[in-house]
Parts: sequence; C-alpha cells; structure tokens
Amino acid sequence: MAKAVDPVCKMEVDEQKAASHSEHQGHLYFFCSKSCKTKFDHDPDRYLPRDRTPAA
Repeated sequence: MAKAVDPVCKMEVDEQKAASHSEHQGHLYFFCSKSCKTKFDHDPDRYLPRDRTPAA
C-alpha cells in the first residue's frame, strides 16, 4: 500500500484509493478529493515546493 501526500491539503492518501490524481512535469500527484485536484490543476506551482527539481 503506497502512500502519498496530497500537495494541496497535505493529507496522507493511499495511492490505490485516492479520489483522483494529476500528472505535472512528469510527476504523479494524488489527491484526497476532487476539490483538491481542481485547485492543483488550476495552479500547480502554488502547491509545490519552490526548490523542487522537475522530473527528467
């Protein structure tokens, strides 16, 4: 059971049971709700760390 952290609300999410997911710059993000996904999709850089290196 893989765990991820929802980048919007910081809730721990089981990747297999996540409400939704999005891909951004080659990285897959998982969300606890469709609302968090919508917020992320609208402005992903707002929710990502500034020092994050994009995936190759």
